[in-house]
This record gives sequence, C-alpha cells and structure tokens, in this order.
Amino acid sequence: MGQQGFWDFETRHQKLESKKDLLVSLNEMIPWDEFRGILESVYARPRKRKAGRPPIDVIVMFKLLIVQQLYNIGDDELEYQVNDRLSFMRFLHLGLEDTVPDAKTVWAFRERLRQAELVDPLFDRFGSYLNAMGYQAQCGQIVDATLVPVPKQRNSREDNDTIKAGNVPEDWQEKPHQLSQKDVDARWTQKNGTSHYGYKNHINRDAGHGFIRRYTVTDASVHDSQVLGQLLDADNRDDEIWADSAYLSLAIVTVLEMMGFESHINERAYRNRPLSEQQIADNRERSKTRAKVEHVFGSMVNEMGGKVVRTIGLARAQTMLGLKNLTYNLKRYVFWQKQDRAEAIA
Repeated sequence: MGQQGFWDFETRHQKLESKKDLLVSLNEMIPWDEFRGILESVYARPRKRKAGRPPIDVIVMFKLLIVQQLYNIGDDELEYQVNDRLSFMRFLHLGLEDTVPDAKTVWAFRERLRQAELVDPLFDRFGSYLNAMGYQAQCGQIVDATLVPVPKQRNSREDNDTIKAGNVPEDWQEKPHQLSQKDVDARWTQKNGTSHYGYKNHINRDAGHGFIRRYTVTDASVHDSQVLGQLLDADNRDDEIWADSAYLSLAIVTVLEMMGFESHINERAYRNRPLSEQQIADNRERSKTRAKVEHVFGSMVNEMGGKVVRTIGLARAQTMLGLKNLTYNLKRYVFWQKQDRAEAIA
C-alpha cells in the first residue's frame, strides 16, 4: 500500500464536497458566526490560570453538538466518529494534524451551555435569522408533543412512590455514585395502552415553512394541554391553530377565541357518544394540516437517529432536546435554501 499524501487527502475531500451531502450543505449555508456571540459567553469568566491549552473555538464545539444531534450518538461515540470519518472532520474544519476534542471536553462544553441557560437563546437567535431571511412564521401554527424515551430505572415500588412525592430515597443519598445514575425527574405515562418512560418534547411548528418556532420539555406524565400556553406563537402571521384531540376542552377553545385564534382542534369521541359523520369528516379535513407536525418527529426518528435521550435529569434532557430542535431547524433551512436555488436556476 502506497503512502498517503496531502493531495490524496484533498482529493477525498473534493469527492465528498461534489456529492453535496448534508454536512457539506450545512457548512455552506448555515451562518455559524451568528451564534458566536452567545457561545463565547460560555467563557466570559476569566481563566484562573494562563497555563495550559487555550479553549477550542466555540464554533467547533457547537458544531460537534450539532453533529451529535444529527446522528443521535453519545459523547464517546462522537469522539470516535470524528476521528474516523473524513466528512465529520471536513464539517469541523479539522485536518489530520489537528487534535479532536475528546468526549469529556464535549460533555463539559454542553454542561456549560446548560448551566448558563444558553440553548434557548441559541434557538431564538436562529429564529431571528430565519425571519430576517424571509422565513417568517405564517399560515398558522400546529402544536403537538412526542414521547422521548430514556433508559428505564430499575427501582422498587417504594422508591418510585418516594420519587413521585418529590423526594429522594434515603438510601440513595448515602450512595452518591448510585444517585448520579438515577433519573428522579423522568416519569411513566400510558399511550394507547402502552407504558412509556421518559420525557416529552412539546413543539409548535408553523404550517407554512415547517420550522419549529417554540418548544418546551417536560416529563412524560405532563398532559399535552397543560403547556399549550407556552407554545403559542404570537408572531405567526395567521391566527389559525391546529392540534389533535388531546388539546380539546371547552376552556382551551374559549381562551383561544378570546386571544384571537381560530381553533382547528380535532374533536374526540366519548363513551356512549361516538363522533357523527360530520365530525369525522371535519377531523379528516383538519388532519390534512395537523399531520404536518408529524413530519418533524418522523425526521428525528428516520433521519436523525431517533429521539432517545441518554442523559440524567430534566435539565439535561431540556438541553439535549433544545439542541435537537435547533438542529432540525438547521436541516429545514438547508432544505428551503436548496429549493430556492433550484427555482432560481429554473
């Protein structure tokens, strides 16, 4: 086998770029420097010691987190894949001679984002950029939630009762290493007769361009309707709102009307009171628009490695899902940029 030279490496890069895969398109189309000001506030406090290696560029670290969400891989696997894959190195602008941030560095940077509560500002910054680029929220809004599984906890019935009461079992407190691996925030819920354990990602998708405009993360036991107020987007140009029957109640419909929204919430049947033919037909018509929100969750499952979260606790789940929602919007922006460019050529 011949020795690989610089031009061999460069030739492989050119082949990758000619295929215009997603990472190449993200590099080309996403305005990464829009995020720099927020990201650099992670290191706002002066370093205690000047010795040692300076922090890795925040854009590189941020892009590592985006890659992680694109493929839903853990920190150790991310470190391995970046070392192994030319496409990842190209995306990060790293050469063979450059040091790849290790798993602990990735974890520490994400923790800094969480502690500084910067994920929401990053999400909002890109939302402002979308508006400036002509992708304002329009055609109404669709709200929905999806269950996000986490590794199941093997707790006793007594421990679970204590956790539900908002407390930590006494014997766990005496074992800090065990406690650090116990998720006391995740909850069980039932859907269609099946039990699920974890969290919920509640989102608002605009019916026009299909971006996630607002989101909130809760444990799985929180009913979808309880967070509807947090999801409403006053900036959407149209006043229509679609949702499935989980959001239906007289109080919600009344409040939405008072706020100026035109409700398109699906109706549901009750025991001994089935839906009429007209109600079924109306639901079917509403679902033509409402079902578009499922494209978001479908993309996360089929194109972004699934929805499972491997962290412990609600705060870290909020960080991971906030980054996943932002990553979805980055992908969606690339989609529209390609559409717009194709139309311009045509």
